[in-house]
Amino acid sequence: MKVLKNIGLLFTPLIGGSLVGFIIKNHIDYNILIKPSLSPPSIIFPIAWSSIYLLLGISYYLIKKDEIRTNNRLKVLYYTQLIVNYLWSIIFFIFKFRLLASAWIIILDILVFLMIKEMRHEKRVSAYLNIPYLIWILFATYLTIGIYLLN
Repeated sequence: MKVLKNIGLLFTPLIGGSLVGFIIKNHIDYNILIKPSLSPPSIIFPIAWSSIYLLLGISYYLIKKDEIRTNNRLKVLYYTQLIVNYLWSIIFFIFKFRLLASAWIIILDILVFLMIKEMRHEKRVSAYLNIPYLIWILFATYLTIGIYLLN
C-alpha cells in the first residue's frame, strides 16, 4: 500500500495540472492578448508544465519514499504551492483578474523558493529538480505582469 501511495505522489502534480487544464481550456485567451516581448507560442505551455509537474512529483517522491519522520513544513509548502499554482490558472483565465493573478504569482514565486529551500535540507537532488520550476514561474511572472500592463 505504501508503494502505491508513493507512486501516486509522482503523478499528483501532473494529474492536478491536467484537471485544471481541462477546467480552463474553453477560457484560455492567450492568443488574443497583447503580450510582452519574449512571449512563447501557446504550444510551449503544456509541454513546459507537463515536464515541470513530473519533476515536481519526482522531487517529492524522492523525499517521501525514504522518509522516516514527516517534515510538516515541507509538506505544507509543497501542497500549498500546488494549490496556489492551480488557482493561478483559474484567476487568470476564467475570471480574467489579471492584477490579482500578478499578485498571486508573486506569492507562488515565494512559496516555490521556500519549498526548494526546505527540500534542500531533506534531499538536495529534490531541490535541484525544482530549479526549472522556479525559473519557469519567474518567467511566468514576467508574462503575467506584462499582460496585465498591456491589456
